[in-house]
Amino acid sequence: MPAYIYFMASKNNFTLYVGLATNLEERIWQHKNHIDTNSFATKYNCTKLVYFEEHSCIAEAIQREKQLKNWKREWKNTLVEKDNPNWIDLSENWQYH
Repeated sequence: MPAYIYFMASKNNFTLYVGLATNLEERIWQHKNHIDTNSFATKYNCTKLVYFEEHSCIAEAIQREKQLKNWKREWKNTLVEKDNPNWIDLSENWQYH
């Protein structure tokens, strides 16, 4: 079963959240709708999906998430800007069920 590492950004891209999910669409919907009112992403209004990676298994994704959480912000920015230089919301046109 695939798993995903993703970055959610605040509106002004000032705050960045690194997360992990097995169902990326559902998890992003949860962030956008502030389902967990006590979460970091909700507190800082991180509702833009600006980066994600698919991994073949959860163990691989967990390892990558831990690695990315220890990265400097500058490195994370570079990773986002490599494929998404304008920091657009990659989930903007997703159809949620």
